[in-house]
Amino acid sequence: MLEKNPETVKVVFKNMPLKFHKMAEPSARAALAAHQQGKFWEFHDKLFASKKLSKGEIKKIARSLKLDLTKFEADMESAAIKAKVQKDIQDAQKAGVTGTPTVFINGRKPKQRSLAGFQAIIDDELQKLGEK
Repeated sequence: MLEKNPETVKVVFKNMPLKFHKMAEPSARAALAAHQQGKFWEFHDKLFASKKLSKGEIKKIARSLKLDLTKFEADMESAAIKAKVQKDIQDAQKAGVTGTPTVFINGRKPKQRSLAGFQAIIDDELQKLGEK
């Protein structure tokens, strides 16, 4: 969607670590800690590609991305990052999110979860802007 709409689409990622997954919340904090070093998406992709998440796997990913491990570990445990995860959870609850991943386009939750379905909403939203 970004490639097709580079001037009009912005991706905003929010965390919603599911309570039943013991590594979800630490993984969310780890991705945000990686973001502090400019490596959010790289870290995110490696997390989701991992077959078995663990504290050791999180550190392995951080090392593979050549993150400053001391800063990474401190950021992961920081009050600011813990608060960011909690804020994301609250935002998701307010928006009625019940599972992940959930997609919204200008506050609209697509019924058709496909590239064509997403593009139809994007086009509709852009048309509304053009009418104003």
